[in-house]
Amino acid sequence: MTKAAAKTGVSPTALIAIEQYFPVKQRIIEDDLAYRILPFGARALVWLARPDWVRSWLIHVTEKDSPGIWGSLVCRKRYIDEKLIDLSNQIEAVVNLGAGFDTRAYRLPVLYDIPVWEVDQLENIKAKQNRLCKVFGKIPSNVKLVAIDLDLEDPGAILESYGYSTDKRTFFILEALTQYLTDKGIRTTFNFLAKASRGSRLAFTYIRKDFLDGRVMYGMENFYKKYVVKDKIWLFGMDPDAWPNFLNEYGWQVIEDVGYDEMAEKYIKPAGRILASTPIERMVYAEKS
Repeated sequence: MTKAAAKTGVSPTALIAIEQYFPVKQRIIEDDLAYRILPFGARALVWLARPDWVRSWLIHVTEKDSPGIWGSLVCRKRYIDEKLIDLSNQIEAVVNLGAGFDTRAYRLPVLYDIPVWEVDQLENIKAKQNRLCKVFGKIPSNVKLVAIDLDLEDPGAILESYGYSTDKRTFFILEALTQYLTDKGIRTTFNFLAKASRGSRLAFTYIRKDFLDGRVMYGMENFYKKYVVKDKIWLFGMDPDAWPNFLNEYGWQVIEDVGYDEMAEKYIKPAGRILASTPIERMVYAEKS
């Protein structure tokens, strides 16, 4: 995973923090910690988005440059939240790979008594540790922050040194992570996931391979030019029909492979908001067999 990928960890939480300025009925996800956990610079930018006209302008600019990015981000977080809540009485641990500044472990009451391991590159881990200590005075006792480069290190060995055991029925999260990994990093990560306890669950997003290969643009030319061509940080993709066989190699079975248009129908439409959904990213929810 490139160092540049670590710099993408702040933006999703900043967007979620801005979302909190919408009236409750229009808000797609509730997160009262998103603003507080952000580094100072990001908090300052979020603060500027309080007025309605600023938020409207910001969403317009964002959607024009990257159609569907706003709606897809709030939807994917809401989707994973709901799966976690539904399974909270059946899981014994949560491992969030590529956690960034995600706040689930600190805002979802169902996770307060469940051990959580949050994994990311050292840069993000240090920054998050600093903010958590500012917000809570210390790292909550059920949470361990773990610095790992998934392209270079074995997550199993390092997580074990932090007290994680594959005997625990675990909910694994890989949100906006897979595209940043090399093929080697993907294999290393799924070799670790293959050792998970039966009944564990896995929620992850992925980018379509035909987009990363440049075969189909889906109206997202700007994204392709920036993340694939210029910055070269989107590296891995897979087409939907390939995931079942890939996951079966590692002992996982697909429960759902969901497009953001489906999630938008469930989460955005009831809020009365009009937000595009991106066709290049999808969500897989799977069970360890």
